[in-house]
Amino acid sequence: MRLLMLILVLALLAIQGRLWFSDQGLRETQRLRDAVELQRQENTALALRNDALEAEVRNLRDGLEAAEERARADLGLVRENETFFQLVPVERDGREPR
Repeated sequence: MRLLMLILVLALLAIQGRLWFSDQGLRETQRLRDAVELQRQENTALALRNDALEAEVRNLRDGLEAAEERARADLGLVRENETFFQLVPVERDGREPR
C-alpha cells in the first residue's frame, strides 16, 4: 500500500513539474494568451482602418466633391478660370535650391 502511495505521489509531482516548468506548460499558455491579445489589438486597429477606407470609397462613389478634392490634392487639379500659384522655396542667400 505504501509503495502504491509513493508511486502516485511521484506521478503527481512529475505531472505538476511538467505543468509548471516545461515548454508546453503554463509559460507557453501565457505566451499564447499574450499573442492572442496582441492579435486582437491589431485586428481592432485594422477594422477601424477598413471602416475609414470604406467610408472614403462610399464618399468617392457618391459625391463629386470628394473626388474633386482628391484630384486637387493628389493630382494638382485646377479648374477653368482659376489661377494657379506655385511657391518655390528660396535659400537664405537668395538663390533657388537645386
